[in-house]
Amino acid sequence: MNALFLIARLGGRNVAIESAQVESVVDIGAVVPVPGAQAEVRGLAALRSRVVTVIDARVALGLPPLADAGGRAVITAVDGHHYAVLVDALDDVAPFTLEPLSPGIALDHGWRLAGCGIVEREGEPILAIELRSLIPQTAVAA
Repeated sequence: MNALFLIARLGGRNVAIESAQVESVVDIGAVVPVPGAQAEVRGLAALRSRVVTVIDARVALGLPPLADAGGRAVITAVDGHHYAVLVDALDDVAPFTLEPLSPGIALDHGWRLAGCGIVEREGEPILAIELRSLIPQTAVAA
């Protein structure tokens, strides 16, 4: 069964994010750091008259952080809270069939936790990720 996916660039690779996880895509401006927050929490930002927690997806995946605090972000809601998940770039929105991850696919720690399947675009396999897995559990519990 086909579902709509957002294709984004993250850590040098394309990733697919099912549209059900995406509230919107935005450009994030100024980010106010949160003292004592986990490394993947960049801080807080004002977005359309509300405050969102900004998550650096690269850090959540065990990669070097983005150079800038702002940038392109995917807005997602987890347990009633809104998060802006920073990505390197946004590419396309298209329908794909989500296939399960093959047991033989070796993903390192961060990618293994985020990966939820594979979609194929013009013969290229693209890892589908679950945005919820990039949100620190302490942020979700708060």
